[in-house]
Amino acid sequence: MATRDSVISNPLNLKKYLELDQKGRIMAEYVWVDSEGGVRSKSRTLDAKKGGYQPSDLPVWNFDGSSTGQAPGDNSDVLLKPVAVFADPFRTIGGDNILVLCECFNADGTPNKFNHRHDAAKLMEAHAEQEPWFGLEQEYTLLNLNNYPYGWPENGYPAPQGPYYCGVGAGKVVQRDIVDAHYKACLYAGIKISGTNAEVMPAQWEFQVGPCLGIEMGDHLWMARFLLHRVAEEFGAKVSFDPKPIPGEWNGAGLHSNFSTKAMRAEGGMKAIEAAIKKLEGRHKEHIAVYGEGNEKRLTGRHETGAIDSFSYGVANRGASIRIPREVAAQGYGYFEDRRPASNADPYQITGIIMETCLGSVESKQ
Repeated sequence: MATRDSVISNPLNLKKYLELDQKGRIMAEYVWVDSEGGVRSKSRTLDAKKGGYQPSDLPVWNFDGSSTGQAPGDNSDVLLKPVAVFADPFRTIGGDNILVLCECFNADGTPNKFNHRHDAAKLMEAHAEQEPWFGLEQEYTLLNLNNYPYGWPENGYPAPQGPYYCGVGAGKVVQRDIVDAHYKACLYAGIKISGTNAEVMPAQWEFQVGPCLGIEMGDHLWMARFLLHRVAEEFGAKVSFDPKPIPGEWNGAGLHSNFSTKAMRAEGGMKAIEAAIKKLEGRHKEHIAVYGEGNEKRLTGRHETGAIDSFSYGVANRGASIRIPREVAAQGYGYFEDRRPASNADPYQITGIIMETCLGSVESKQ
């Protein structure tokens, strides 16, 4: 089988490759969330469909859940139900190839215990009239194959934090090629990526996704994570979502979560924002429980974080649990930012519990 490089560089192979597409077949990469907060995928060939595929058009598939920690060995089949479709930026030659984001279900039709999308989708549907908008800011760290941050001295540490945030130039940022390739891949795929920047710790970066409506937020962020891993794979780099990858005087990594409803975005919306923050204060422990593993190493009350055991909010305060942007306070409506979630948190759990706390559970709507 010709490699991708040989297909591109050898006209004969390219001709043969395109002839396959003329037979009306495409490649579909099925992607799912595993038991460890990572992503897995596998490929299958499908007949091309005029106008492209919608999730409901795609076949349900399965995988060996005993190999991913999602099912026991004596009942290992886990079903993959397509829920979102994106263009494949890696297989751009030879047809309308696709990435297929899937939910995981057990053989009896119940959601797999690691399927956090299922309940979140119910909450989004129950409160659809509120038009919930989310924007998530995903921080991450690029590591070499020895699990050490790229660009750091082999023995010791780089200069203290200061020149790295939004930095430009050698000695300030590393692996910008990975960041830009990921950005372009997300745009090609149709993900609502809204920007990127270098972060406070060297080798740490951030990308933002949103605004997204309802369950779309989790779908787009998970696929953006998948694409980041795939791009980094091409460069021989690892992606870490650890909330405190390096101990000491270095910022941790978060998944800052911006949220608003139709009422918050309307004139006088500050009342709705303040009411939501009051509800968040009352369920601080419940939120921390699903805001990522190892978050206690990050939420110390230092390095632009609030303390994990207390709740706070303030205008333009990046050391608070909840930040109200200065422009929102000035105009009296807009959105707020929950700064507590760790970089490794599940976006479905984050958006789901914010909806549940601020707007009510599914049961309360029935």
